[in-house]
Amino acid sequence: MIIDTRSVRVAAGVPKATTGLDANKKTPGGKRGLAVDVLGLVIGVVVLAASAHDNEAGIALLDQAAVRCGMRLEKALVDQGFKDAVIIHGAVKDIIVEVVRRNPDDAGKGFVPQPKRWVVERTNGTLMLHRRLARDYDHRLDNAASRVYWASTAGMLRRLTTPSPAWRDDVEPAA
Repeated sequence: MIIDTRSVRVAAGVPKATTGLDANKKTPGGKRGLAVDVLGLVIGVVVLAASAHDNEAGIALLDQAAVRCGMRLEKALVDQGFKDAVIIHGAVKDIIVEVVRRNPDDAGKGFVPQPKRWVVERTNGTLMLHRRLARDYDHRLDNAASRVYWASTAGMLRRLTTPSPAWRDDVEPAA
């Protein structure tokens, strides 16, 4: 399982009680936490105010994943924004939480995909293609989480219905 959070700006009219300011990214709005499996399928979603720390989202996502996956879940990968509280909570749930560190050689290069963690980044990017998820329009946090599940269901249906080419298919050479 791979866990990550993303700050999302809110639309005008969303109550201040459900929003905050992400001090790190200076983004007013909400924070979406995602837990995905190795294929990028959504296991859990948490929506919080942007002022909430990543640990809060990580602990809630570990709880959701422990209930949904049961004994099959052994390891969770997180980024450096998650601190010791998530690692300790994972140990209580018998889940190994591993912090994936950035490669020091990639410093100053901008966004560089990290091994294994790129799956959750790809899922976040795919979800942002849905118009209702590009900005947070919902007044209730549970409605915002249900929109993420709805969009991920659309992605799963697309995977099921679109045939992918097999590696054995003969490819016609370009003329």
